[in-house]
Amino acid sequence: MLDLSDRVRGLFVKLPSTDVVEIVAASGLDFLVLDLEHSQLADGDAFRLLAHARALRFPALVRIPELDRALVNRLLEMGAAGIQLSMVRCVAHVEELHAACRYAPLGRRSVSLGHAAAGYGALSLGEYLGGQGAGPLVVAQIETGETDDSLADILAARPDVVFVGRTDLTADLGLDEARVRERVEEIAAAAEQAGVPLGAVSWEDPRVRYQIVGTDLGLLRRGVLEAGRPG
Repeated sequence: MLDLSDRVRGLFVKLPSTDVVEIVAASGLDFLVLDLEHSQLADGDAFRLLAHARALRFPALVRIPELDRALVNRLLEMGAAGIQLSMVRCVAHVEELHAACRYAPLGRRSVSLGHAAAGYGALSLGEYLGGQGAGPLVVAQIETGETDDSLADILAARPDVVFVGRTDLTADLGLDEARVRERVEEIAAAAEQAGVPLGAVSWEDPRVRYQIVGTDLGLLRRGVLEAGRPG
């Protein structure tokens, strides 16, 4: 699991290339997030990229648009270091994600030993379960102007990270920058009060400990534009 006692920095990956995983792993960044919400990545692409990241011993999480327990289990068995769930609006969303990511008695994740993390059966059930530690990271993405349950109650469900999705939040609040700033501060204050690490994209704030620096496509675009400028 990532050490969130200090800031960690990662990248959203949208391209189905193991070369991207290699580049990120060698870049000095701490992790990557495969984006199954806003990309053309198929489930099979995610499994292949997770296997490559696992071989490099580089932490790779996956962002999903909605909770699918079967998919979550398959992603975790392929080596995902955590799951980032979009559009979290209530306590139940966090509780269900926890349950999908953790084995009994802490959750409802189905157990198999026929995958790489269990040595394809080389580990006993006790050895495998004993090596799980705190389990995968559970990242709750808040990106609406209002939630069904209060922020305090959602954070009391103890996600490992609360992530501010500022793009959807801005759209939800009608592009009103003042209201967006107010809502972002509200989420950040609630995270600080609850002792839950704060996450965001490209937000240079000392409170942000899980920082996404951008996307592979965004960095590619920037590099191409720079290369295309007259010398």
